Amino acid sequence: MEPHKTAHPCEVLLTASPGAMATVAATTPPPSLNRDCFCTGLDEAGLSSALASPDLEALVRSRCPHAFAARPVFVPGVQLDRMAAVVRAVEAVVALPAYRAQVLAAAPAMAQHSPGGARSVLFGYDFHLASGPQGDRLALIEVNTNAGGVMLNAVAARAQRACCPAVLSVLPAPSADRLEADLVAMFQAEWRLSPLSQPGGPSATPRPLRHVAIVDSDPTQQYLYPEFLLFQRLLGQHGITAVVCDPSELRFSDGSLRVAAPVDGPASGTPIDLVYNRLTDFMLNDPANAALRDAYLDSAVVLTPHPQAHALYADKRNLAVLSDDAQLQALGLPAAERALLAQTVPRTREVRPEDAEALWAERRRLFFKPTRGFGSRAAYRGDKLTRGVWAQVLAGSYVAQELVAPGERVVDGAAAMQPLKYDLRAYTYNGQVLWLAARLYQGQTTNFRTPGGGFAPVYRV
Repeated sequence: MEPHKTAHPCEVLLTASPGAMATVAATTPPPSLNRDCFCTGLDEAGLSSALASPDLEALVRSRCPHAFAARPVFVPGVQLDRMAAVVRAVEAVVALPAYRAQVLAAAPAMAQHSPGGARSVLFGYDFHLASGPQGDRLALIEVNTNAGGVMLNAVAARAQRACCPAVLSVLPAPSADRLEADLVAMFQAEWRLSPLSQPGGPSATPRPLRHVAIVDSDPTQQYLYPEFLLFQRLLGQHGITAVVCDPSELRFSDGSLRVAAPVDGPASGTPIDLVYNRLTDFMLNDPANAALRDAYLDSAVVLTPHPQAHALYADKRNLAVLSDDAQLQALGLPAAERALLAQTVPRTREVRPEDAEALWAERRRLFFKPTRGFGSRAAYRGDKLTRGVWAQVLAGSYVAQELVAPGERVVDGAAAMQPLKYDLRAYTYNGQVLWLAARLYQGQTTNFRTPGGGFAPVYRV
């Protein structure tokens, strides 16, 4: 007689019908994969295999020791579908001529320059998914046009393991191979959109993308420098030579942007077709960015992401528009998109000195962000504000956003179970979601300093 097989607890959670879940006694906390499932997670040996380079592995482990979360995050499929719908709704807003005119009128002069067809690569739509007595609440907390980490997420996806075959059968892993193919296609699409790819005119055969510069300030010292090397390797596998460099190492002359010696790499001295822009000087104001700025303004190179995209999507003042139904109606957004954004974009407003007293009184329900900030720098929870920091907020350029709590994922540490916060990021291109990731952390904002925290795969349940 075949022995009786007992289902793994996580398999029960994954396959239980809503009716079965509803039978849990009222005095018992409902089962939760994010609280109770520890049978999938990061495999150290798998991480070495995924990085496929001892030198790169050593760099990742020394530079980014908390880049990879110990456990994945489970998200209901209905919420993931809703995230994709929110992305499409924001794209619909940005496509409105009245919105573009309004935003660009208040933007720096650099944002007025036409990007020559480039849509801009790898936006990051960041969400909180809070659970409460009224059910889950999905909230779009910001949009970034310089979203890092996607290549590290591909590594993390390849380094997951599950101790239970039954769970693997109902929990398909995200496909890192498909993601990488999409990333290469994304860069090639940006190139084909540019007139530079067709020097003989629209009827001529397009010239293939051959030379890329991955640009950031002092890139070898950046936290995500390993990701630059992963991009370089990926592009090289598809016949695209790439060099990682500081913008000061670029030269613009005779109508071409080049990487000057002594930078090593096959792109050195060769005209650059496309610059993958990881700079946080979004308007290219720094003197070190002069060659890149001049080449961009001369339409001599494809710059992606570009200044206009930052103004239209990532300036935090845009969140005030996206959360204001009356403004969206006046701009011409259809009712269905307005209703979705009203439900998912927390109420946001610009911080003005005349509103200081009212905002201070409400501060415990607010989160304060610099309008052109990035990476959670100089962002503050209102309940943590001191009078000194509040004075800095009032003197700067900030928005106040309704505070929506992040989700929680319990990880099993050496000493005890530990709840970590998480947010969700949708990496997108041209309004399409390429990848979904979670970031686990402790503290006010994501920080990649939390043991057990970092980038985590998102599993659809």
